[in-house]
Amino acid sequence: MKAEKSPIQCVMSWIRRQPPKVKAFFAVVTAMTVLVFLKVIVHEHDNLFIASEAVHALGISLLIYKLTKEKTCAGISLKTQELTALFLAVRLYCSFVMEFDLHTLLDSATLVTTLWVIYMIRLKLRPTYMEDKDNFPIYYVVVPCAVVSLLIHPSTRHHIINRLFWAFCVYLEAVSVLPQLRVMQNTQIVEPFTAHYVFALGIARFLSCAHWILQVLDSGGRLLTALGYGLWPIMVLLSEIVQTFILADFCYYYVQSLMGGQLVLRLPSGVV
Repeated sequence: MKAEKSPIQCVMSWIRRQPPKVKAFFAVVTAMTVLVFLKVIVHEHDNLFIASEAVHALGISLLIYKLTKEKTCAGISLKTQELTALFLAVRLYCSFVMEFDLHTLLDSATLVTTLWVIYMIRLKLRPTYMEDKDNFPIYYVVVPCAVVSLLIHPSTRHHIINRLFWAFCVYLEAVSVLPQLRVMQNTQIVEPFTAHYVFALGIARFLSCAHWILQVLDSGGRLLTALGYGLWPIMVLLSEIVQTFILADFCYYYVQSLMGGQLVLRLPSGVV
């Protein structure tokens, strides 16, 4: 006899059978519901950004555990780690010269751990690195981000170089996970610790996006004005939304796999 499905599994199974437009509708409704919930329970919205950094750190910790205990970096994109280190380094520079705060310390810790992951993949565990699967060209994201930052950047009173760097790290962060998604697309099978890491990235990106959206709503739009004029304020918000939706599809299949009791995540073709 087949075991009866739980109500949640039945709902997930029903959603999976729906057309893409219906799935997108449910995703938007779910995101808005969570935003309302966060607005009610979180009174200091800077805590959302701190939570975002903490979840990102948790994801990195899972990678460290995988690298040290399992002695393999299979399924991990070195290029995503390098892009992450790049935007963190640029953001740290901007923090030091523009506004030193708690976020600077959190970014410093995340950068150190990311550099350690890069060291392990490049030197210690190189034989297990799936270089043929990690085939997303970095310049596909770095060059467009650099060009867009030249065209659309903050209009604050800081030095132009600092403003360009600020814009560059915002845009690069939004798309830095694309090489990792390409690796998963190429393999179609994602082992547990890599899946946990990418899911943690998705949650971190959503919390960061929620932080910005709720800040804008609470300030009545004044926060966007404080960021400058022109297209830059809109691009900041758009970047946060883009990086959230890039990972939304994967997070859906991750939750579905978790509810089904599967340790290894198998992705349908074309998911990421």
